[in-house]
Amino acid sequence: MKLVKKILLALLVIVVIAQFFSPEKNQGNTEDLTAFLNETKPNQEVTAILKTACFDCHSSHTNYPWYSKITPVNYWMAEHVNDGKKHLDFSKWEDYSLKRKDHKFEELIEEVEEKHMPLPSYTWTHTDAKLTDSQIKAIVDWAEKVRIGYSLAPKPE
Repeated sequence: MKLVKKILLALLVIVVIAQFFSPEKNQGNTEDLTAFLNETKPNQEVTAILKTACFDCHSSHTNYPWYSKITPVNYWMAEHVNDGKKHLDFSKWEDYSLKRKDHKFEELIEEVEEKHMPLPSYTWTHTDAKLTDSQIKAIVDWAEKVRIGYSLAPKPE
């Protein structure tokens, strides 16, 4: 029994010490989204959906909940955000080529229609980010219009 108490005490000490370490937070400027919003022109409804369900993981600015200060949750969240930005980063929209932007919108439509996005692990704690059928339709309709614009845009020579 003494061994179990020592192991539990050691684990407690490790957990307490771990709280003093955390990953870098994703706290860029929300103005980084201006180029994306100006170019794609989402209406108010779609903008609200993007803010609620997408921007935390797919931009340079994340709104962190209280539990994000707890290790190891903060590392898990940082990994999710980094992975999300690796696939699509609205804050770097200006850096994407026309072809890449169109492809990102093609993927966005597919992921939202198939209800793969937002991730269930995100909507567990952000219930307002769980998209209704009408919100999915609004996002898809907007994204399809944006894609039409990209297909009509003059191609660089």
